[in-house]
Amino acid sequence: MRLVSLRSFQIPAIFSSGSRLMAQSAGSSGGKRLVQVDISSDTVCPWCFVGKKNLDKAIASSQDQYDFKIKWHPFFLNPSAPKEGVNKKEFYTNKFGSRSEQIVTRMTEIFKGLGMDYDMSGLTGNTLDSHRLLYLAGQQGLEEQHKLAEELFIGYFTQGKYIGDREFLLESARKVGVEGAAEFLEDPNKGLKEVNEELHQFSANISGVPHYVINGKYQLSGGQPPESFLRAFQMAAADAS
Repeated sequence: MRLVSLRSFQIPAIFSSGSRLMAQSAGSSGGKRLVQVDISSDTVCPWCFVGKKNLDKAIASSQDQYDFKIKWHPFFLNPSAPKEGVNKKEFYTNKFGSRSEQIVTRMTEIFKGLGMDYDMSGLTGNTLDSHRLLYLAGQQGLEEQHKLAEELFIGYFTQGKYIGDREFLLESARKVGVEGAAEFLEDPNKGLKEVNEELHQFSANISGVPHYVINGKYQLSGGQPPESFLRAFQMAAADAS
């Protein structure tokens, strides 16, 4: 199927609740049309968190029209990031130079608008284990996976948690009911093949995240507002009718 990029909705990126969101079956219920959203994301990408919050708003306002199937797929902003972690502030200063302060100020404003504090304390580093954990969560249920993405984002961006810290990952898994996380993460090979396969299938041809594919056809990139998602839902559902 040919992918259609909804460029009119695209927002440039600085970096490349309560309700039941997931339809676990391939069909729709109660006559509602199924909308599937495939999300390529990295767990240290602030725009990915912004995009999730806005996607959740769009879903909450249109659940009477559609059933949703949300799947998260891996992307690595920095594939060579060290597993032991590095100081987050120093990393961004080294990466963005004089733009670093401006970027932090902008993200602080955006997060404040979403009712959250943007926390630059702590470490940043390799995100592989977080993607392996998201894969595990997806095997147990897409709703669990979606909730886990939220927990990882909240911890890393608002609480100064390190995305590579095993205890933080396990705590996040426990909060959303993902089982067997400790044993799974203990073996570095578990989930590795699947993460690489998804990386190739969903993220090989994109240069930045977040990136969304709606019903396998319509593409959106960046921290889109809820209205952009709603329009994409309408177009995808119209195609399916």
